[in-house]
Amino acid sequence: MIVDKTAEAYRNNRVGPVLRASSITAGVIEAAHEDNPGKAIRVDDKLAYVRIDADGELILCRATLEEALGRPFRMSELEVNLSSFAGRIETTDEYVRFYYEKTL
Repeated sequence: MIVDKTAEAYRNNRVGPVLRASSITAGVIEAAHEDNPGKAIRVDDKLAYVRIDADGELILCRATLEEALGRPFRMSELEVNLSSFAGRIETTDEYVRFYYEKTL
């Protein structure tokens, strides 16, 4: 018997950005791995957009993004390419933090 888990799909603690496919996408993926050591980062590439997530918390630092992209980077550039996100979001000039405080 196949069990339909669609109704339970929202019951997880995965957080992170959903980005339009753009020139910064590869750099964001690289930064996600670099800025979150020891975390399993999941990347779901749907061609038009990319979902990047981790369990509980995912941080993206401006300095790491600049290094990955090879150029200066303003965090507002991330917001322009952010079509959606999972979890809550905290933004500063130096980093963006996606997080979920309640564990399911």
